[in-house]
Amino acid sequence: MRKKSSQKQPTNKSTDGFIRIISGQFRGRKLPVKDVQGLRPTTDRIKETVFNWLMQDTRDAKVLDCFAGSGGLGFEALSRFARCATFLEMDKSAAGQLTANVNMLKLDNATVNCTDSLHHLKQNPNEQQFDLVFVDPPFRQNLAKPCCDLLIKNNWLSEQAVIYVEVESELNNLDLPSNWLLLKEKVAGQVLCRLYQLQ
Repeated sequence: MRKKSSQKQPTNKSTDGFIRIISGQFRGRKLPVKDVQGLRPTTDRIKETVFNWLMQDTRDAKVLDCFAGSGGLGFEALSRFARCATFLEMDKSAAGQLTANVNMLKLDNATVNCTDSLHHLKQNPNEQQFDLVFVDPPFRQNLAKPCCDLLIKNNWLSEQAVIYVEVESELNNLDLPSNWLLLKEKVAGQVLCRLYQLQ
């Protein structure tokens, strides 16, 4: 049992943590996560809801995890037998940890790009389109809408692709592409979760 310390803990102590894969071939595995400003891993409770929504859409899907951060959504999809996943993460420390976790899980179907998601999506996808896309940007930076607009503008989505968007709950009037059909919606505290399908 760890003894309680009467001394004040140093404020610069690392608060790196971990995420847990909740189902699939890597169920129960814990993946280290860097303490990076703005990084907000999706909770297990929300992940369980999201992947219940995606039960018929994950296996064999080509996955794009924008603003990947901890990679919790992308790794969960790979655990549930997605065909492949591409992680986009701008922070070098977080991207490095994503790469380390890919190696730890011995995945040969995952790619980590240390890049700004919006900058990356302005490019031509080189005919690689994605079936399942996660858009979970840092809160209150107005990144979700431009990201979704670029997915459509530059043809990143396969026919009838499914897009999961996670934003702050006050963005309930988020103006997303008109050809996206809202399939599911849930508010959990300060988080608004929505699942769309390209029509």
